[in-house]
Amino acid sequence: MISLSEISYIIYDAVVYIAVAFAIFLIGKFVYQLLHPSFKVKEELVKKDNFAFAIAHVGYYVGLLLAIGSAIVGPSNGLVNDIIDIAVYGLLAIVLLNCSIFLSDYLMLRNFSIRKEIIEDQNAGTGIIEGAVSVASGLIIFGAVSGESGDMLFGILTAVVFWAFGQLALILTTRFYNWITPYNIHEHIEKDNVAVGIGFAGAIIAIGNLIRFGLVGDFEGWLPSFTETGFELVVGLILLPVMRLITDKILLPGEKLTDEIINQERPNVGAALVEAFAYIGGSVLITWCL
Repeated sequence: MISLSEISYIIYDAVVYIAVAFAIFLIGKFVYQLLHPSFKVKEELVKKDNFAFAIAHVGYYVGLLLAIGSAIVGPSNGLVNDIIDIAVYGLLAIVLLNCSIFLSDYLMLRNFSIRKEIIEDQNAGTGIIEGAVSVASGLIIFGAVSGESGDMLFGILTAVVFWAFGQLALILTTRFYNWITPYNIHEHIEKDNVAVGIGFAGAIIAIGNLIRFGLVGDFEGWLPSFTETGFELVVGLILLPVMRLITDKILLPGEKLTDEIINQERPNVGAALVEAFAYIGGSVLITWCL
């Protein structure tokens, strides 16, 4: 039976962890605003009611929470050591998350200006994808940072290497997704097709979740880690066309997904949500079964 003093220590430690995590979260919020000086958060959210910006911004918060969480989970090494780990790896996670957003803007959504689409055009499809990239990157960072990997310097090295590998895998997978879809994603996103953005966002988060699953756990060597993550990536590449086919034949019987999303005057957002669910749900089932 747990004594009263033990309960008080548990509560005290939990409060300290939450306080440190919240402080790091505020730093991550400040860093985002510092790197995006043209994004006036209050103006976009309150004065302009910019839904596209709201989705992208909340996606960043979710990704930031996942990234910071990677520094919190795992066995305790004592309160002081835990605080140091959370601070160091939490700040590292903030840097990696913002680097992920930068890379996605210039490599994943390279055909148009993200700022113009979200701020000037209030393109919700772009905002959804931008938010999904943050969530997927947060998942990848969670997998890269969590787990035991020896001393702190080596832990930082493995985290950065695995993040870079995961980010490259995410970018390559999005190129593959654009290839298997019978329409040009960038073209329709630029036309403010929210349905296309939702489907693409689901694929991005699904792949991010599979990469996270491949990276998570204690470090047991470079080859085993890369082999596991590579296997999950291959599974993800198979998952995308299979789940799209399942959406067509089972989840949307009698209808063509492409027709619902792009070949009608008003794109079917509901059909796109079903597609996104199929990708994300499929990735969750795979991580449960493997």
